[in-house]
Amino acid sequence: MTLTIYIPRDAAALSLGAEKVAKSVAQEIAKRGLDARIVRNGSRGMFWLEPLVEVEIGGKRIGYGPMKAKDVSGLFDAGLAEGGEHPLCLGEVENLPFLKEQTRLTFARCGITDPLSLQDYEAHGGLKGLRRAIGMAAGDIVKEVTDSGLRGRGGAGFPTGIKWKTVLDAAGDRKYIVCNADEGDSGTFADRMIMEGDPFVLIEGMVIAGLATGATKGFVYTRSEYPHAIAAMTEAVEIARKAGVLGASVLGSGKAFDMEIRTGAGAYVCGEETALLNSLEGKRGVVRAKPPLPAHKGLFDCPTVINNVISLASVPVIMDKGAAFYRDFGMGRSRGTIPLQIAGNVKYGGLYETAFGLSLGDIVDRIGGGTASGRPAKAVQVGGPLGAYFPRTLFDTPFDYEAFAAKDGLIGHAGLVVFDDTADMLKQARFAMEFCAVESCGKCTPCRIGSTRGVETADKIARGIEPEKNKELLADLCNTMKFGSLCALGGFTPYPVMSAMTHFPEDFSPAPLIEAAE
Repeated sequence: MTLTIYIPRDAAALSLGAEKVAKSVAQEIAKRGLDARIVRNGSRGMFWLEPLVEVEIGGKRIGYGPMKAKDVSGLFDAGLAEGGEHPLCLGEVENLPFLKEQTRLTFARCGITDPLSLQDYEAHGGLKGLRRAIGMAAGDIVKEVTDSGLRGRGGAGFPTGIKWKTVLDAAGDRKYIVCNADEGDSGTFADRMIMEGDPFVLIEGMVIAGLATGATKGFVYTRSEYPHAIAAMTEAVEIARKAGVLGASVLGSGKAFDMEIRTGAGAYVCGEETALLNSLEGKRGVVRAKPPLPAHKGLFDCPTVINNVISLASVPVIMDKGAAFYRDFGMGRSRGTIPLQIAGNVKYGGLYETAFGLSLGDIVDRIGGGTASGRPAKAVQVGGPLGAYFPRTLFDTPFDYEAFAAKDGLIGHAGLVVFDDTADMLKQARFAMEFCAVESCGKCTPCRIGSTRGVETADKIARGIEPEKNKELLADLCNTMKFGSLCALGGFTPYPVMSAMTHFPEDFSPAPLIEAAE
């Protein structure tokens, strides 16, 4: 019986030496004359164990990690084919606490299947949602997604079904589905993991979106920093097209939908939907004034659905299991599951998919294991570089859109970056302003000028120059940017700045300049 060995092709695993491990495993198989095959799967999302090598024995997956190329020979000597004892043996992977306690819906196949095997995808429940959608009226598909409570997983949390209904009802000879895969937030990697580890689920979600709205063409817009994701998606689209999942007649239904992968240059502002559309059209990536909304006049002035990767990748399970099944998870108006991306100074960094509702403290202390440095956690920034810094006094906040908004925070793309007690929050506030100044498209004055003045003001505070006056000025700049900027880049930059000032005032009271000189 052929032995199956799984070695991730995910970019995180590759950065930690997965390619060298795979070559060493292949060499050992050849040298020992074993009947074995290597499957390059996606990552399970436990980055502290990468590269994670798994061996299928008796229908169970036994894990070894983190593996290095020099460990491979000893692994075979220890009886890899029988799940032999080895210092790096983790036992059955599904039973590891980090995985066992998750609710994997969107990421159900990630790390399990061969990402580029459509047969593998179908064997693990793929295309069931699409096959059901093909037999439904467009309006009924939209209703199913609306009833599920799915909200945009890219930042704003706007109800997905309402956006689809707007495009369905809009007049237009041509409509588009655009997937925003421009994952630029610090501490986020869920989009990349899906594109590299389960690309067919994104393709299936986009096809369903097309059937629901009358769109016949789709685009995935991602960034040049994601070469492995681009390669995987490009190959998956070709495979899907040859299999009839894409094309003039989706799965023989007579309904058309095709798609392309497009690569941007990595401008953060192109994560904003209208700047993305400009870039996709070959124009400079600057924000458009709204209205008109993209749902009415989007790509090439046609009605356009713009959804994040995770939003679209969540649709197949909704269409397969039904709206009520998905809506059963979560709390309040935050329904379904959310892929938490735990990063920064944390012991167990990685992806953890769970229903909405866990407290921030539970995520950081129990799931993340506290800080990697072993020092007390001082702050967690949730929602990327534009997200607020939450101190430990707010760690009881449940992971929920409204709960975070009530504390002047935002969930965004659900990236969490942990900081220990050595972090200087004045420097973090300055970084937020500097990030905005560097990434601003320059179209509106509050963002372009406000962020530059913000850096200068933060520097004056750090030098002890009229600190009280400059703290008031910094707050005033934040107010102008929040309410005067055209898009979320300038509008949300005040979140990290004001949260740092509010929750960590001691970091904004450096020694006066004259004392510093002494």
